[in-house]
Amino acid sequence: MPAMEWIWLAALVLFAVLEASTSALVSVWFIGGALTAMITALLGAPIWLQLVLFFAVSAALLLLLRPIARKYLTSHTVPTNVSSNLGKTAVVTAAIDNLRGIGAVKIGGVEWSARSADDSRIEKDTVVRVTKIEGVKVYVELVKEEVT
Repeated sequence: MPAMEWIWLAALVLFAVLEASTSALVSVWFIGGALTAMITALLGAPIWLQLVLFFAVSAALLLLLRPIARKYLTSHTVPTNVSSNLGKTAVVTAAIDNLRGIGAVKIGGVEWSARSADDSRIEKDTVVRVTKIEGVKVYVELVKEEVT
């Protein structure tokens, strides 16, 4: 096997290892290009043709397959109405104490586990504003009274 076949085989292995070590499609396109160039080298094609085919096949695979791969590999998040609770006011139904890991608020008739956004203790029946939601827990802050 002459030198170019070995070079294309090494490139193919290198791109395959690179692809296997990442979670995204990074070099799969170049694997096809290197395979094509290696086959043309085995058939005795000149180096310029091997290079042209490597880049042409790699570009074609990238342009044709990337949109399809992106469609099937991107995570499909299901939108929910949870984010609509951000910024809403709520009433504390159980005193919030981050140190003890307790607290609850009621937002729109639904009770949520709650924590204070600034680690302060918030007493029952206090009006608070939702600043962040993580899982089934809301983070709240005291509602500042407006001066009229």
